[in-house]
Amino acid sequence: MSDAILLIDDDAGVLRSLGGYLEQQGFEVARELDGAAGLAACDRLEPDAVVLDHSVAPLDGQDLLGLLRQRGVPVIVLLDAPDEAAALQALKRGANHVLVRPGDSALIATLVTRVAESTRARRAEAALLASTGTGGRLESMGATSPMRAVAQQVAALAQSDRTTVLILGEPGVGKSWAARLIHDLGPRGREPFLEVSCLGLDPVGLESRLFGHERGALADARRRVRGLLETASRGTVLLREIGALPVELQPTLLRTVETRSFRRVGGQRDVPANARLVVSSSRDLAMEVESDRFRGDLYYRLSTMVLAIPPVRDRSEADRLGLIQGLHARLVAALSEPVPVLSPEALERMLAYPWPGNAHEIRNVLERAVLQARGQPAIMVEHLAGELRARPGLGDRRHTPMSMEELERLHIDRTLRFHGGNRTRAAKELRISRATLINKIKRYNITE
Repeated sequence: MSDAILLIDDDAGVLRSLGGYLEQQGFEVARELDGAAGLAACDRLEPDAVVLDHSVAPLDGQDLLGLLRQRGVPVIVLLDAPDEAAALQALKRGANHVLVRPGDSALIATLVTRVAESTRARRAEAALLASTGTGGRLESMGATSPMRAVAQQVAALAQSDRTTVLILGEPGVGKSWAARLIHDLGPRGREPFLEVSCLGLDPVGLESRLFGHERGALADARRRVRGLLETASRGTVLLREIGALPVELQPTLLRTVETRSFRRVGGQRDVPANARLVVSSSRDLAMEVESDRFRGDLYYRLSTMVLAIPPVRDRSEADRLGLIQGLHARLVAALSEPVPVLSPEALERMLAYPWPGNAHEIRNVLERAVLQARGQPAIMVEHLAGELRARPGLGDRRHTPMSMEELERLHIDRTLRFHGGNRTRAAKELRISRATLINKIKRYNITE
């Protein structure tokens, strides 16, 4: 679907010429002559970018640019003449770019494309991680009580930003994703988020990666190198698969957690550890402690706050449906070409499958199915991986004869429900205009 652009300019000639040029470049363009109409259009249309004339009058004395930025939409400001002070002021008030006109319309189109792509990516994530009452992007974790409890725990952990968190769960359940949510939703959200796996690195390499090293401390260490704990500064460091942490590094990490300081490899002085530490494991760490493969004192220090993410097979059908639809929405946002919808039969097979590889396996199956169904309107059962096509007890008995119109109605209805009845977001996912969606809702008599 084309990028939706809102032009706000008190010069009708500019709206006509610049708007016409952008439409020639494939944009959907809305035009408004004053701030009040522009703000109303922004609320109504949810554009991907706004091009604002600097001379448009404030809205009832309020800063129009600030009001637009409060809505989360990127703004490109146009100045009538070179004015460094005005440009700096616009940037301080939140403008993404400032240009002087008359300028190169192609440059404006390039900037519009860039900021619109950023908006689409952010909104695709928001569709997958819809906002809850806590202000976070947690709803996609699930709608039923067990997964809502996990989402609430994530929100609470995000605010306890000095506490080490241990995230447990099978491979592929989304442990790294949950760690990133904890970082993003907390006070450290604007700081770096860095991660490293304890698997696949030798002890010396992992120690250097995490703590850094001094010049000459290693065979090829020609200069001092800062590790992740130091580079992250006041951000977050995720140690994936902590159960695989080499035994010789466990005392070093324990000291870091206890003293909130560390030493670079070969270093003689302590460096403050200001970053928050989050660790994850697909292993049963309590069993690792019993088997003497993991230090008990380190385990107890790391397990002060534990977040357990259940496997997909243990989640309700409603939660599995939300996860599948969310991952499909990510594909829609990531690919430039049209992505086929999921047919009811294919969705039914996916809901019935136990998913031993969890969310990671779902994503892989969807990516493969999209390739298999390229150029077709829907992903059918034959486009799924073999293990889903061959599910025992399914097959032809689950085939439901359905016309393309019935398929379209069903998919529109499910998409609207996924987005909570928000027609604009649903239209963006379906890659049709909002007006087209409204017509189809009326045509199919879809109740929202």
